[in-house]
Amino acid sequence: MEIQNAAATPRHLWIVGILSLLWNAFGAYDFLMTNVRDAAYLEQMGVGAEMMQYIDAFPYWVMTAWAIGVWGGVAGSLLLLLRSKYAAYLFSFSLLGLAGSTFYQVGIGSPEEATEPGMIAMTLAIWAVAALLVFYSVRMRSQGTLR
Repeated sequence: MEIQNAAATPRHLWIVGILSLLWNAFGAYDFLMTNVRDAAYLEQMGVGAEMMQYIDAFPYWVMTAWAIGVWGGVAGSLLLLLRSKYAAYLFSFSLLGLAGSTFYQVGIGSPEEATEPGMIAMTLAIWAVAALLVFYSVRMRSQGTLR
C-alpha cells in the first residue's frame, strides 16, 4: 500500500486567495465600468469629464497594460485558489501591466483629479497589494504549496 504525501493547503492561502480575488475583481469591475462609460458608476466614483477625457486619450498600449494588470490579477487569484504554480506568473504579469500604465500616467502627467491625496493613496495601495501578491505566490510556489 502506497502512502501519499499530500500537503494540506494552509489556511492563509484560502484567506489570501479569497481576499485577492475580491480585490482584483473590483479592479476588473472598475475597468469594465470605466470602459463602458457607466454614468452611475463613474459619478459614484467621482470620475469627472476631465478624467474621462484623459482616459479616452490613452494610447492602445496603455489600455492593454491596464487590461493585463486587472485581468492578470483576477486570473492569478483564481489560480492561487486552485493551488497552481502559474499564479505567480500571472501576478507578475499583472504587476507589469500596472507598471506600464503607471509609467504612462507619471510620464505625461495626470489631471488634477488623479493627483488628489485619495487617488495617490489608492495607487500606492494597488502597487503594494500587487507586489505582495507576487511575493506571496512565489513563496508559496517555492515551498511546494502551489503545484
